[in-house]
Amino acid sequence: MLSGDERLRVETAIREAERGTAGEIVVVIARQSSGYRAIPFLYALIAALLAPWPLILWTELGPVRIFAAQLGVAILVLALGVWRPLRLRLVPGAIKRARAREAAQHEFVSRGMADTRGRTGVLLYVSAAEHHAEVIGDVAISGRVPEEEWRAVIESLVAAFARGARVEGLTQAVRAIGAILSRHAPPEVGDRDELSNRVVLL
Repeated sequence: MLSGDERLRVETAIREAERGTAGEIVVVIARQSSGYRAIPFLYALIAALLAPWPLILWTELGPVRIFAAQLGVAILVLALGVWRPLRLRLVPGAIKRARAREAAQHEFVSRGMADTRGRTGVLLYVSAAEHHAEVIGDVAISGRVPEEEWRAVIESLVAAFARGARVEGLTQAVRAIGAILSRHAPPEVGDRDELSNRVVLL
């Protein structure tokens, strides 16, 4: 998803952004937020339930042949659903967004972002397959920053990814988060880097 040099550029942007704030920025990029393994089974079940009706209404096939056709349709839909690009297209957008949000929340907790001294951690989570990004701020930040500011960061990042400017989009997003944090969580005496600046690739 990112080359070594590209990753280094984003990590450098994180370090520079954190110099002006007591906040901590973590960037996580996931290839995909979920496997959506239940989706092919759901579509296969729906197809199997619908398949017999045209045969019942417009043919004189017996129950055994109709059942065989029903089973064949279900197997075909299930086999097509195993192909990852098609499976992703079958997933409704609302489910993709919900899974990406869940994955972002999980990463926020698992990366120890709620354990910083000032509770000023901010996670930038990007899910490539879902074309979705999330910014999650810890309690000392989330109540101070209007949702519109985070939304502007996300919209700019998604637009950059859409035109193929991944690294530029990520570095700009990191700088924007750093600017927001510098206003709401300025540097403190004795402040130290509590979380790794390495970009996490999943």
